Amino acid sequence: MPVPRSILTKADVTDHDFELVAGTWPADIAGHFVVSTSDQRTHPLHAFFGDGIMARLELRPDAAGRFPWRARVIDTPSVRLRRKRPDLFTAGPVGTGSPWGFVNCANTAPLPWGDRLFATWDAGRPVEVDPVTLAFVAEVGHRDDWKPSIDQAVLPLISSSAHPVIDPERGCLWTVSRDVMTGAVSVIRHDGTGRRVRRWLVEGATLPQATHTITQTRDWLVLADTAYKIDPAEVLGAERTVANNPDGPVLLVRKDDLDPARDTVGCAEFRIAPEVNHFYARYDDSAGIDVVMEHTPGVDIGMYLREDDTDAYGRPVDPALRGMYCHGMSPALTTLLRFDPATGRVTERARAYDPERWWQAELSAIDWSLEGQTAPTRHHLVYIGFHPEAVNRRALVNYAGRVDPALFPREETPAVLVTHDRDDLKPLAEWTFALDDYPTSPSFAPRSPGGAGRTRYAGTDPGGHDGYLVVAVHNDDRFRVELFDAADVSRGPVAVLAPPRGTTLPFLIHSAWMPAAVPAPPGLDRLSFADDLDDRLDQLPPDLAATAREVAADLTTPT
Repeated sequence: MPVPRSILTKADVTDHDFELVAGTWPADIAGHFVVSTSDQRTHPLHAFFGDGIMARLELRPDAAGRFPWRARVIDTPSVRLRRKRPDLFTAGPVGTGSPWGFVNCANTAPLPWGDRLFATWDAGRPVEVDPVTLAFVAEVGHRDDWKPSIDQAVLPLISSSAHPVIDPERGCLWTVSRDVMTGAVSVIRHDGTGRRVRRWLVEGATLPQATHTITQTRDWLVLADTAYKIDPAEVLGAERTVANNPDGPVLLVRKDDLDPARDTVGCAEFRIAPEVNHFYARYDDSAGIDVVMEHTPGVDIGMYLREDDTDAYGRPVDPALRGMYCHGMSPALTTLLRFDPATGRVTERARAYDPERWWQAELSAIDWSLEGQTAPTRHHLVYIGFHPEAVNRRALVNYAGRVDPALFPREETPAVLVTHDRDDLKPLAEWTFALDDYPTSPSFAPRSPGGAGRTRYAGTDPGGHDGYLVVAVHNDDRFRVELFDAADVSRGPVAVLAPPRGTTLPFLIHSAWMPAAVPAPPGLDRLSFADDLDDRLDQLPPDLAATAREVAADLTTPT
């Protein structure tokens, strides 16, 4: 049973002090490794839909030689309401609802912005978090500016992106708001301060499934339909019978066309296949708009495992895996595509495909500095391996004719960390994990960041080849954090951190690196929960309105 059973346990969120258990910790790494994940104690049907947790690992040892790991449930308004009235919250296959509205889980990806830190989710606004205490600071932007898909009294459903981007030259955050009923999509801009965001409807375009990721070049925003489809019948209690679309639109929006005097914007539209989930553009678009597309054929994040499921080989699914999403049913595929807005042409410039490489969702690391995004050199990927015990028969029925069980390996295969050249996607180095290891989202940490003449996130030689990869690894015997030399991951971990033996941690999702952890800047004009309520509380029974006012008062009172 290589998928660790410990990753879905409903364990308390606790701090740890990791120790160096192997190798030598390098002197030229600093900063913090931050990770988002879902609190399994909130009993979601789908493991991804628990309340958001943010964890932070210091990458320099303290005076005792230990590496502090600090984790907190982000105490958002929805978390505070749930704590007051847990009996009123109901978990479903696509999230958690209540009489106040929908929970903003804020559990998928950490988003550093200078010294500030945000947590994101696909069905909620970005949430600012204090990088030191990991406490809730504010949600981004008044609800009205986002045009919620379902505008409930207190907790609106806002379909957004789990991977917004920070524009290093315009000094803003770009993301989207999407209508889950029609697929209409809008571009959102947040300038870092203020209680409002700006929104532009993209004219004549729809993204029918989801917008899990957006990316950018210097002049363009790149939006793509991503492979997560809601099944309305499943929401109402029936079996999930939908499959993700095998292809989808890509929309290019010119940043200069986002006129503050207008509320709509045009786009150039393309179509690509197969389906995609994460993608990364080269920031320098002077030679063309180049995007690494991590495709997801045979991956259905919306399908989760149940106790009554059978796996890919017809065996009963272990109840310990209840809630885990269905793993990959096809080998991995990554392409480098060039988009030409003038001609509408898409050109494939490179492809990485190996039938031995399997994943359930992309876990990749790049250099996020301005210099690294402008001239990227490496793209690091964790291929999670083939795990038949995490592929259920219900998914195979839904994808009949689109996945080929004849390609399934006869046995489970281990995860592999692979470094790809950014220009031709050829594999340059790789490291194979033990079969019972479950590595999570890696992050690139630059060597000696922030030197003279460089931006704060850039190392001595930006691009993704000069620095380290930080990889958190689940294992039922002991959780650990492994550090790889980004120039040659085939050497294996150069250093390993771990808590005491026998210590495991619940499932981790996406991670990031940031150069420092300082308190959230005080005095900025931010949205308060009370601002967001306006006069809507008269829609609720008096007791529920009173509870919302209590939470608003708690969040307004300085601690």
